[in-house]
Amino acid sequence: MAEQRNIFLIGPMGAGKSTIGRQLAQMLHLDFLDSDSEIERKTGADIAWVFDVEGEEGFRNREQEMLDELTKKHGIVLATGGGAVIRQENRTHLSARGIVVYLKTSVQKQLARTLKDKRRPLLQADDPQSVLETLAEKRNALYEEAADYTIETDEQSAKVVASQIIALLDF
Repeated sequence: MAEQRNIFLIGPMGAGKSTIGRQLAQMLHLDFLDSDSEIERKTGADIAWVFDVEGEEGFRNREQEMLDELTKKHGIVLATGGGAVIRQENRTHLSARGIVVYLKTSVQKQLARTLKDKRRPLLQADDPQSVLETLAEKRNALYEEAADYTIETDEQSAKVVASQIIALLDF
């Protein structure tokens, strides 16, 4: 591929950003990066620990710094954290530095995909469904705003979604 374009995947937790991102990167022979994994690598601690020690604001500061760094790379597929779109600066960097694909999913599918995952600090609550519904109300419009393309992931495999992205982007 002559031009090294970036593809940035946004969407809520459980939408399949990391799984689809790995598949997409493999199919396009691009590097795959996950912003949460990169934060964990850099801090030497998992996301839940960062949330516990620094709070959500501290995590969001780290996330903003990491997204600025990662979006400057070329020829990558980047899976972002579900809250990456909260800050305007992040949305601006994503939009300006690559093609943004919103992986859209239902709250029911998110619940099913994240039910047993203890690594999601925002879901360590008495009513995870209520948390996911509240997050969707706050974030869905931001995903839409930042996205160049939107793809539903509920009933599709990672390979099918990755193929749809490739067809959309005409790679």
